[in-house]
Amino acid sequence: MSDFNRGYARTVPADRADMSVDAGLRSFMLGVYNKVALGLVLSGALAYVTSSVAPVRDMLFQVTADGRFAGYTLPGMVVVFSPLVLLLVSGFAMRNPTAKSTSMLYWVIVSLMGASLGVLGLVYTGTSLVSTFLITATAFGALSLFGYTTKKDLSGFGSFLIVGLFGLIIASVVNIFLQNSMMAFIISVVGVFIFAGLIAFDTQRLKMTYYQLAGNDEAMGVATSYGALSLYINFINLFQFLLSIFGDRR
Repeated sequence: MSDFNRGYARTVPADRADMSVDAGLRSFMLGVYNKVALGLVLSGALAYVTSSVAPVRDMLFQVTADGRFAGYTLPGMVVVFSPLVLLLVSGFAMRNPTAKSTSMLYWVIVSLMGASLGVLGLVYTGTSLVSTFLITATAFGALSLFGYTTKKDLSGFGSFLIVGLFGLIIASVVNIFLQNSMMAFIISVVGVFIFAGLIAFDTQRLKMTYYQLAGNDEAMGVATSYGALSLYINFINLFQFLLSIFGDRR
């Protein structure tokens, strides 16, 4: 996983990396984007089920009499933290990843995250969810296009964002105990900028990965799944941070 997670080869000839038309690259990126899109569709469907189907909802979430979120059940906590556990474990366990195993990892994580996103339907209004999703999708498209077309090397910027991401995680954990609304707002604003930047960075990283691996079908399959997972996680986090800032609560 580390081969595709946050690094890419920097020995790619400039004339290849700057090619505006490359059928192979287009096919590779289209495969990544299709996988992200299907992942978002699956996540949306599962989120709807876990927020609207009473038996499933009550298995994962504690709700008030009027249907608002009041907390997680034990199975709900398992679903929420399982994607993180899987990511950490797979980083050590999958030393020689295959296209099949990484694709399976992608769909399992997407399914678990989708199920956990049902909480958003219990906290925010449907109008807020739809409008924020459209804003996120538009921003995602623009940022990914920038990462794909820019000739500026974003690797240094990406390293800065990753350091910021660790700081964001620490601040979020601390605020779980502090429950400070101002700190939560600052975390959300910083989170928007970090994941917006990561979308552009990861897109460029995927482009460089293609030039590094072109011709190796198995490695390209692995890169497609890991690339889709990176962009999917960026999208979901950007969506949630935007929702926490602009969303209307039920």
